[in-house]
Amino acid sequence: MTRIDAPSAAHQPDATDRLARLKDSSAKLEGLFVEQLFKAMRETVPQDGLTSGGQGEEIFSSLLDQKLADEVPAQWQRGITSALVKELRGSVPPEVK
Repeated sequence: MTRIDAPSAAHQPDATDRLARLKDSSAKLEGLFVEQLFKAMRETVPQDGLTSGGQGEEIFSSLLDQKLADEVPAQWQRGITSALVKELRGSVPPEVK
């Protein structure tokens, strides 16, 4: 998980930087949401001894969920990222909008 640090007093980000950080943070949140969604959906599939791949399959499934979480939101025309940016960009000065 990436840590988001607060800017130091010496370097206060300008409005463009803050908007870019808002978009980046929103995209990361959307990716995390999608990853958890795929994980929850995968847990609903019954597991039987015949097709169980063990720990290797769990690792592969986890990596696949992470990759899908990166790719799937990019295909959405209106996703969580756009809604969050639209709602939260009021904290960015109007001249950048």
